[in-house]
Order: sequence, then C-alpha cells, then structure tokens
Amino acid sequence: MKKIGFSFFLWLTIVTSAIAECSESRASFRGDWGQANFSTEIADSHAERSQGLMHREVLPRSSGMLFVFERPQSVWFWMKDTLIPLDIIFMDQSGTVKKVHEMAKPHDLTRIHGGDDIQYVFEINGGLAAALGIAAGTQLRHPAIDQEIGVWPC
Repeated sequence: MKKIGFSFFLWLTIVTSAIAECSESRASFRGDWGQANFSTEIADSHAERSQGLMHREVLPRSSGMLFVFERPQSVWFWMKDTLIPLDIIFMDQSGTVKKVHEMAKPHDLTRIHGGDDIQYVFEINGGLAAALGIAAGTQLRHPAIDQEIGVWPC
C-alpha cells in the first residue's frame, strides 16, 4: 500500500472545509465588520415563502430563514402571525445586502417593502443585524445564489 503524503491530507482538509462552509443548511455574511454564519432553512416555493417563520415561539440566535425568489423583483413582507421580532435582510441577485429592516414587530400587518430587484431575503432574530454589523453592502454566501454572478461565490 502506498503511503499518502502530508500535502494530500492538507488538500483534503482545505477541500472539506470549503464544502462545509457552503451548504444548503448554512448561510454566511461578511463585511468590514467580520463574518457571521447561520444555520439556515430555505423557503424557495410560494407556499414556503408564505409560511416563513410564522407561529414560531423561538428562533435560535445562530439560525435564520433564506427566502429565495426565482428572479429579482419588488418584494413586500409582513409580520402577520409572526410571534417574535425579526430583522429582515433584503439582497439583490448577487447576494449584496440592499436594505435591512430592523426589529419588525410581531403581528404587525404593515407591509414592509424590501425594494426592487430583490432576489433573496434572510430573516434573523430582531436586533441581531445591528449587533453584528449587517447593513447595506454586506455580502451573502449561499449555494442558492447563482455562482456566476454571486459577489461571494462558494
């Protein structure tokens, strides 16, 4: 049996880390403030996007939901039947944050406009975006983003 060298194990470690960093169940944000990773649920059908995080009593601090739209468009959200305050992060097709709506109020029926040309929306616990520094210009990495145009590809 042939001996496998150290460089192979180093390469395998790097490749494994890269794969682990970019998976359907994980979203990463980066900016000049640093990087944050979230365990991620995907809402990519009309029914899943309509349900969102409604009726949830708790959302773990390092978790969120990624809403994936088929194409860039004007998007509106509301908090009907949502029990916890949320930060709603709106991104374009490249994964660049365009707007953050902070501390959306539970049960509020006011429509929240995310902007035009939005393709991805990420919801996290209210107040967390500001605490981490997530703001316009922050970048998202996730395999749902077209890797040819993503600002931070996998």
